[in-house]
Amino acid sequence: MTTTSLEASVRPAAMPARAPIEHLAIICSEGTLDMAYPGLILANAARMSGIDATLFFTFWGLDIITKKTVDHLHVPTVGNPSMHIPTLVGGLPGMESLATTMMQKQMEKLDIPSVHEMIEILSDSGAHLCACRMAMDMFKRTRDDLVPQVEDVISAMDFFDKAAGAQVLFI
Repeated sequence: MTTTSLEASVRPAAMPARAPIEHLAIICSEGTLDMAYPGLILANAARMSGIDATLFFTFWGLDIITKKTVDHLHVPTVGNPSMHIPTLVGGLPGMESLATTMMQKQMEKLDIPSVHEMIEILSDSGAHLCACRMAMDMFKRTRDDLVPQVEDVISAMDFFDKAAGAQVLFI
């Protein structure tokens, strides 16, 4: 059975085909290494497919676009179900550093750019990177604290204006 016939057999006849995605808006709320990549990779895939992409960095997601932290993101070992290690072991000294190093080596082996490089690639491709004004105020960060690829610091309401008609993802 071909993919086309499989899709036809699964999709009810009354269900219309979906319109192609023209704009993807991603809310990045986590600032750990393992949570930075999903939004960046999806935005990159969107841009490579000709889809507009807007990324909105809020709360701890600001670490992804902050000069002091962008190159020092880590993989948490405590409370991270994807680590598949007991909390007690994950809390041992050096485990977080080990997990981060292991992930970085795997990313290098797969030739995946660093977070900082991904931000540059996205900016160069025309993706829109925005920081959340409320989170910036809350964490006492200024525009000068951010990487230069960030276009603007905007409110949540401004984000909704930018995301109008977009497929919105929360990461």
